[in-house]
Amino acid sequence: MSNKSAAASRELTVSTAHEARDSAEAQSATPSMSHQQVMLVYFGLLFAMLMATLDSSIVATAVPTIVGDLGGLDRIGWVSAGYILATSAVMPLAGKLGDLLGRKPVFIVSAVVFLAGSAACGAAQTMTQLIVFRVLQGIGGGGVMAAMFALTGDLFSPRERAKYQGYSAGVFALSAIGGPIAGGYFSDHLTWRWVFYVNLPIGAIALALVAVFLKGRTQVERPRIDYLGMVLLSGGLVALVLLTNWAGTEYAWGSTVIVGLGLGGVALLVGWVYVERSAPEPVIPLGLFRDSTFDICNIVSFVAGLTGFGLVFFLPLYLQIVSGATATNSGLLLLPMMFGLMIASFAVGGAVAKSGRYKWYPVASMAISGAAAFLLSTMSADTGRLTSGCYMFLLGVGAGLSQQVVVVAVQNAAPARDMGAATSTVTFSRMLGTSFGVSVFATVLNSRLGHEIPRYLSADDTKRLPAGGSIAPEWLKRQPESLREGLAQAYAHALSPVFLIAGVILMVGLAASLFLKDIVLEKRGWGADTEAPAEAAG
Repeated sequence: MSNKSAAASRELTVSTAHEARDSAEAQSATPSMSHQQVMLVYFGLLFAMLMATLDSSIVATAVPTIVGDLGGLDRIGWVSAGYILATSAVMPLAGKLGDLLGRKPVFIVSAVVFLAGSAACGAAQTMTQLIVFRVLQGIGGGGVMAAMFALTGDLFSPRERAKYQGYSAGVFALSAIGGPIAGGYFSDHLTWRWVFYVNLPIGAIALALVAVFLKGRTQVERPRIDYLGMVLLSGGLVALVLLTNWAGTEYAWGSTVIVGLGLGGVALLVGWVYVERSAPEPVIPLGLFRDSTFDICNIVSFVAGLTGFGLVFFLPLYLQIVSGATATNSGLLLLPMMFGLMIASFAVGGAVAKSGRYKWYPVASMAISGAAAFLLSTMSADTGRLTSGCYMFLLGVGAGLSQQVVVVAVQNAAPARDMGAATSTVTFSRMLGTSFGVSVFATVLNSRLGHEIPRYLSADDTKRLPAGGSIAPEWLKRQPESLREGLAQAYAHALSPVFLIAGVILMVGLAASLFLKDIVLEKRGWGADTEAPAEAAG
């Protein structure tokens, strides 16, 4: 036998041994559950999804009321930033802890922390207290989301995951629609504190269903936790998230703070990679990055977050300032995008469950989203709402075609023992993409406005603009027609390159998605033709 053949034989033997070990670990760690138990746990996960995603959208509407009650306008940005930072830092760590300790205890502890943070936020008496409690809430939220997505992978077979992840995407769209409406209602008719208290009954249902019906696994041996790796990775991620939130808005891209965050984040992540090479249980096993499916899905997830969800922050600007919609109506005018996301998510979930193939859905996602972004870049002050609504529907369809597919693909590619780490990584990639997109697009928009406003506004109208450039629809209604029309033209022309750049980035995502392997997912589990007990790594 040649050296090459011998080496190949050894690699095959090692690979087979690893696969056998993963299968044995999965079977020993996942007690059998009935169909009814599986569905009750899944409904609990949907309530957890609603709780975690609703919190992000419902708070934004109540911010003006919160400031009016607690004060602290100069620190209001930290109400959202503190939550995002904590969630981003915790999510990869919670995913790994779920792999090591079991996802049931991680979910329960995280849900309790989230609910405690929600209750404390509702009772906050100062802005400082609210920010601290939002960080606590974010710690719980990151753990809930990491365990929730991984548990869906545990509960269902590879094919079925796409269908059930699609339902989760529908809950996300529902929370995105209902969150601002509920936040406005609570602020106007009850109290802003119910923005946080509403999490308590939803979370209690989720916690009860998972705690009672999810069977926990038996811990075979004491896990070895990579504390140094967790510290280095968390520090690096916090630095990157701060950079993406502050660059171009709070600080210039070339400022000392942003450059320092960039260098510090890179140094921490380089140190993390060095530590992980010898860690017995790395937070994110570096071997995952040797799988092209894992790498490509993270790229697609990052691009989808950067463009799809990043643009959501700028579409209301077009609707309010260019087309003259009120703040409430601008939220309702985003409904076509959310409907597109829901329809595509449900359709793709069913199609993947039936065929077992997923490769071409991320490809179609990037292509359709790119087309939508290019169409959005053609909008002007004269574009009708029906036309803009069609473009946004197309953008939603593009987002829905890949949102759950990349999670399913990564879960199928990762070893059973690394399911949580792999799932939380691809989910974090989308979050980081969204933060980065908001920062980049805000920089582009502000730069273009500096050129467009002098072109369309007279010197007298320019002097009327509020300090800081924050233009509210109520303020705009009280201004002369010349100023309103000038701002509409200036914003329409300034937003055009934002959408155009998003389209170009989506073409990069399209190129990457073409390299996805065309793999047929297995059909097994309680929903397979030959039924077997469902299993959950509790």
